[in-house]
Amino acid sequence: MSDLIVIVYPTEARAEEIRQKLFDLQKEYLIEISDAVIAVKQENGKVKLNQLLNTTAAGAVSGTFWGALIGLIFLNPLLGAALGAGAGALSGALTDYGIDDTFIKQLSESLQPGNAALFVLIKKLTADKALEAVKGTGGVVLKTSLDHSKEQALRDALAASAPSVAPPT
Repeated sequence: MSDLIVIVYPTEARAEEIRQKLFDLQKEYLIEISDAVIAVKQENGKVKLNQLLNTTAAGAVSGTFWGALIGLIFLNPLLGAALGAGAGALSGALTDYGIDDTFIKQLSESLQPGNAALFVLIKKLTADKALEAVKGTGGVVLKTSLDHSKEQALRDALAASAPSVAPPT
């Protein structure tokens, strides 16, 4: 079973720094991440998502390959590659991987402009070592699927001698 953790940071750069720290923990086998998305509330009120995986580009690449292969069979690989790339890009754009984008955007509406929320979907976690690694990094826990004691331990670790972030309205 996976756990969802959403933490708000004052800037997108700070959220990206923490996401990279989590990826480092994953390299050490202390955490297993299914998805990690950064949502930024822009000054105009719109929410921009910084996804871990660009499904549109991945779809275009695989579509180009399969289109070219089918095109070779029908003696027109360039047309096949072009059609395959277009179809792959469309299917990639319609695919949602990991955390639901609609959920991310709805939850991010409560952010202050300029703030960023780090959404992390965790499969496995070595809690004590991961908490030690994020201790004092700041941020405000917006939402989790953790039980109360684990959530409080996360809040305490983030707040340990770190400047606080204004909570979302």
